[in-house]
Amino acid sequence: MNSHTILALLVITLLCTEAAIVHGDDKGNKGNGAGFVQGGDKNKGKDNGNGNGNGNGNDNSNGNGKGKGNGDGEAKGKGNGDQGKDKNKGKDGNEVDYDDMPPSKTGQERAYCKGKSACYQKTLVCPSECPERKPKNNKKQKGCHVNCGSKCEATCKWRKPKCDGYGSLCYDPRFVGGDGVMFYFHGAKDGNFAIVSDDKLQINAHFIGTRPQGRTRDFTWVQALAVMFDSHTLVIAANRVSRWDDNVDALSVQWDGESVNVPIDGEAEWRNGSDEERQVLVERTDVKNSIHVKVSGLVEMYIRVRPIGKEENRVHNYQLPDDNAFAHLETQFKFTNLSDDVEGVLGKTYQPGYVSPVKRGVPMPMMGGEDKYQTPYLFSTFCNACRFKRPSASVASI
Repeated sequence: MNSHTILALLVITLLCTEAAIVHGDDKGNKGNGAGFVQGGDKNKGKDNGNGNGNGNGNDNSNGNGKGKGNGDGEAKGKGNGDQGKDKNKGKDGNEVDYDDMPPSKTGQERAYCKGKSACYQKTLVCPSECPERKPKNNKKQKGCHVNCGSKCEATCKWRKPKCDGYGSLCYDPRFVGGDGVMFYFHGAKDGNFAIVSDDKLQINAHFIGTRPQGRTRDFTWVQALAVMFDSHTLVIAANRVSRWDDNVDALSVQWDGESVNVPIDGEAEWRNGSDEERQVLVERTDVKNSIHVKVSGLVEMYIRVRPIGKEENRVHNYQLPDDNAFAHLETQFKFTNLSDDVEGVLGKTYQPGYVSPVKRGVPMPMMGGEDKYQTPYLFSTFCNACRFKRPSASVASI
């Protein structure tokens, strides 16, 4: 074999080796940024997902990941919104930049997209399965969600909180952070804690609870939320009820100290604000005990009131009194324009590069911080780690 033949064989061998390496790397990295990893070495295999999750390398920070909320600090990730950990914590600015158009002949609502995006000047039509954005029979029918941003789609969604989704606060109280990690924060009975505190927004929660004889800590639930921004305070609360009745509205709303009546008929909504002020919307997503709240440029919330039932009380051994259903809130938050220094029990999980300190692999991963986030009362903006400051002339008395 002459030297030219040997050289040719070497070149061919090197080319084949390089191609194999490139092919292998490509296969190995396809999952990076596609499968949503909740943290820990045990999840490395899940990093090579099928593009359905929330990762660090794509722009699918939309709460559609498929992790499993199995008590080890992972969440299902089936949220309503763009809550990816290292993404900008808010929705695509073009998502809601559209004009309403007359419905189609079949009654399906339409939207004309105006934002400078892939959806520019396109008309989106609601699917026949959910022809309206605000269906009247919400328990049995999904609403049409129009997205004129990068997704450029109209899809069907339930208009209620998803307790396994990003930014959720449910149960006794269980959170799913902006990083997708599930944790519990028990706070204290009758205590108030800053859930989010940022430059332009603070959300406090009032905890109710009970401590049966022999226990070392309280069982707690979130009974009320105070959303504070600019000089305003919006309060959403679950009323105390002795016996739960699905046909009785146990939800109350206050705006700057005054009770708000959210109508059941018509558009079933209450609005406040002008072109110069932030728009505030509170709309019913069911006839009773379920609302959607939006403060423009800051936050959206899906909220519902639910009780502790007899079976739940028995299974968890809460030992609740017979004259209190412990009505409480289940909430899912969707934030817009949070700063990198955002604080709060939930807010800090939206910080870039945040790594959750909770212990993995246990049924109830606990988050501390009561000393950092406790406030003197529900409408107080003061805590050891709080960042929000009221305008000097503003006082909320509710």
